[in-house]
Amino acid sequence: MKTLLLSMAVLCIIISCGRSGNVAGGDSPGKGKAKMVTIPFDVTATGNYVYVGPDTLAVPKCVAPLNIWRAIVEGDGTGTPTGDFKMHFDFCGDSLSNYGNTVAYMALSDGDTIFVTGSGRVMDGRLSDHPAFVVSYWKDPFVILGDTGKYAGATGEIMTNDYNSSEDSNSHHHWTGTITMKKGKV
Repeated sequence: MKTLLLSMAVLCIIISCGRSGNVAGGDSPGKGKAKMVTIPFDVTATGNYVYVGPDTLAVPKCVAPLNIWRAIVEGDGTGTPTGDFKMHFDFCGDSLSNYGNTVAYMALSDGDTIFVTGSGRVMDGRLSDHPAFVVSYWKDPFVILGDTGKYAGATGEIMTNDYNSSEDSNSHHHWTGTITMKKGKV
């Protein structure tokens, strides 16, 4: 029994040491794994509220406590490293304007897709650095989940700086952060 436990411990150490080089920047050459690089992520977009109301659509998705309302937003954006993209957000909220259960993606003009998720709270009013026409805003961390094409296996963290305006019925988005992806795909 002691021999089995010792063998398992040694095996775990060997596996752990073999994986320790797998960080942004990549494994050493010859291991067959792609090197990763972290680059800035900075996009802006304008969204159109396609649906806002109770979660009574054909395929419901909201669960308690975020089951008071559902919103679906679609729109257009551009940025680095994405270029032009179409966006889609589908999320749920409660009576205090907390939101989550977010399914979101950016469909890029080259056919690749970047998936993100996040949660937070929509705040009434505006911050001092917002334009005077801002009526509500949200500044929350989002996570890049997974991707297709050149963004396959990408990860990242972004911060939203989004708002609704008294000048139009759109949502306005500015996301900054980093994305880590395979080197050479940038």
